Amino acid sequence: MPKKKKTKKVKKSKKIKKTKSTNKTKHSLKVIEKKNTIPGPDEKPEIKKIKKQPSEKRIYNLKDFVVYPKHGVGKITAIEKAKIGEIDIQFYKILVEKEKLTLTVPINQQSKLRPIASINQINKCVSILKTKPKIKRTMWSRRAQEYDQKINSGKIYELAEVVKDLNKNTDIIADQSYSERQLFEKAYERLKSEFEAVLNVSAEDVQKKMDKALGRTIISESAE
Repeated sequence: MPKKKKTKKVKKSKKIKKTKSTNKTKHSLKVIEKKNTIPGPDEKPEIKKIKKQPSEKRIYNLKDFVVYPKHGVGKITAIEKAKIGEIDIQFYKILVEKEKLTLTVPINQQSKLRPIASINQINKCVSILKTKPKIKRTMWSRRAQEYDQKINSGKIYELAEVVKDLNKNTDIIADQSYSERQLFEKAYERLKSEFEAVLNVSAEDVQKKMDKALGRTIISESAE
């Protein structure tokens, strides 16, 4: 009789081990199935929360100078509110004096605006103006398009490069085509207006500084 009891105990222990292992395998299969299953039309996919970037990149104050790429330097003359439908919108009124234009830019859509350059950036622009112009062999129509894109990019270094590349060190109209002169004057005036706003000096002083860097001082002196 005792021998039979021993055999029964051994069998029970084996059965228990088998059930444990099978349960583990079933559980692991379920986990794999869950990972590989594609949510059906009725099932809602898991949505991960992403931190929203602030819509207002920068807060400007009254009388601050800003740069709007397509129009150049402007001055904030007012910060106003308006109700469109049921939405309250706050916006800047920006006066671009050179073009006699007033822009209305919503505060939450000010990605195109940028603050005026720092003194270090102005100094770097002066050093760009002093370098030799890049001579490109491509057709003028293609180059004119590239220059126009650089002018309207709003990037001050690209603006300085256009002024430097189109500078002929002369005021004689015959030495430049009409379109070439137009682009030069547009870039020159944009850069000049930003120099004025940053350095807080007269237009004459800024012109002297820029012309000196471009090597145009000798020509202006001889013209006088």
